[in-house]
Amino acid sequence: MTETKEKKTEAKAAPAKEFAPSGAPIQPMQVDPNEPAVDADPREGTSEEQNRIDFNDPTLSGAEAVAKNLGLKVESKD
Repeated sequence: MTETKEKKTEAKAAPAKEFAPSGAPIQPMQVDPNEPAVDADPREGTSEEQNRIDFNDPTLSGAEAVAKNLGLKVESKD
């Protein structure tokens, strides 16, 4: 059996010049939104309420964030 060799092309992404506070590189990417592997509309089929929820508020504890987003009241442990 003979092997076929596929020609591989190198990625053409420029090196990152900026980094996010998390350490992730910030790089502009050329993405075709029509590519089947890309979700061009990640919020399709979701409600306004689902898109309003923010569990990443640094001013709230985890329990407070959940309670706030569920419309509950939480008593402080102070």
